Amino acid sequence: MQVSVRDNNVDQALRALKKKLQREGVFREMKLKQHFEKPSEKKARQQAEAIRRARKLARKKAQREGML
Repeated sequence: MQVSVRDNNVDQALRALKKKLQREGVFREMKLKQHFEKPSEKKARQQAEAIRRARKLARKKAQREGML
């Protein structure tokens, strides 16, 4: 990953880097890796995330169909 610093503006470059890392999911992965997660907890978390994604997708789809 690469971020260029223009006009010695390091603050702007740091913001851009943080945004890129956030999009890639690096911060989330680091948070998950801080502590050991039992396989059963990992499976439960992944299932909950999948349910959350499916519900969000269904909400968006229902909203789009309601708008048309």
